[in-house]
Amino acid sequence: MRVELVTVGDELLLGDTVNGNAAWMGQRLAEHGLEVTRSVVVGDELDVIAEAVREALGRADAVITTGGLGPTYDDVTRDALAAAAGVKLVRDPGLERRLRERVAAAGRELQPMALRMADVPEGAGILLNSAGSAAGLRVELPGGVVYALPGVPFEMRTMIEEVVLPELAGENRAARRTLRTAGLWESVVATKLAPVEAMDGIKLAYLPDPAEVKIRITATGPDPAARLDEAERTARDLLGDAVYGAGDQTLDRVVHGLLAERSATVATAESLTGGLIGAELTRMPGSSATYAGGMVAYATALKKELLGVPARLLDEHGAVHPDVAAAMATGARERLGATYGIAVTGVAGPEAQDGREVGTIFVGVATPTGDPRVIRPLLPVPGVGAEIRGVIRRMTVVHALEQLRRVILGLGAGPGATPEG
Repeated sequence: MRVELVTVGDELLLGDTVNGNAAWMGQRLAEHGLEVTRSVVVGDELDVIAEAVREALGRADAVITTGGLGPTYDDVTRDALAAAAGVKLVRDPGLERRLRERVAAAGRELQPMALRMADVPEGAGILLNSAGSAAGLRVELPGGVVYALPGVPFEMRTMIEEVVLPELAGENRAARRTLRTAGLWESVVATKLAPVEAMDGIKLAYLPDPAEVKIRITATGPDPAARLDEAERTARDLLGDAVYGAGDQTLDRVVHGLLAERSATVATAESLTGGLIGAELTRMPGSSATYAGGMVAYATALKKELLGVPARLLDEHGAVHPDVAAAMATGARERLGATYGIAVTGVAGPEAQDGREVGTIFVGVATPTGDPRVIRPLLPVPGVGAEIRGVIRRMTVVHALEQLRRVILGLGAGPGATPEG
């Protein structure tokens, strides 16, 4: 079944309120095997709402609207649905009685304007709202059915669960799972997963973040759980060790888990990221068991004074160099008494530095034995301007944690980086 969403409200259209209703509905409907094909936002205008609903039913089997069912004069969704159906609004005695009882029970005086919530398009079905005052509506129109729900998030969610999903989805439930990768570009992930895309009853969605790609696998049809398991196994085989987790297993959680299994700790030395790696490693409760601490040696002189980077290296190569990253990682490990040390140095932009182009990054990982590993992440420079800086810094955090994961597991540098030194 194809479903379109129409969220109503000037506050959404103008950006005063974030449209969380559409995001939640899209996710919940997809979990039940319903195909959400379009989502639009419209203002509080009767004609615009009516037109949006009519157009949506020209493409979809069902439309869900949220908002515009309250008591004020800018709440015109019920009027718009009556116009779309070519009928008039009528006062429903049962809704009027319910409104009067709710107001009396709260010890308040009923305002005449509130009775607008008892007006419904002639012939519409009434969806009682167990979480609030404004009833929902079910309106049959040419092309399909419209479910009109309140815009208050808690009320909307309650009615989706109690009314809409049982009617639209029935037992047609889908199975979903998300895999997480680091270091691969989205196009590379999609190319590798072409055989999974071709599997019957399987749909993939790619959710890219800086230096990460999450893959949402949705299985529908008979026995979706078994289909999902098969698709996940195939995807993991195709992506190999680029998959670092699934579901809510974020990279920092995975790293902490690997360290805890080995009774190991990590310390950080940061230049261009300015403490972002340390912040990432302290997000989860209990991180103090595996994160020893860190140093933000932003100034070149502090790399020598705090981390023991040889002056010769800094004089010959400057701060952005693989040998400097290695020395920083070793200094962090030794001076903070950790099992592992990770360090980053580079050029976040928006301008080049010391002859190094924007996006030149070196990540060092020091271990209890052997020389530090140093890699240079293959960063796609995201355009120009000041915004580039934040993206590169976030990419660097991901690459640093990913290299630590790979070192702990005895894996190579991976496809997202080139070894240095």
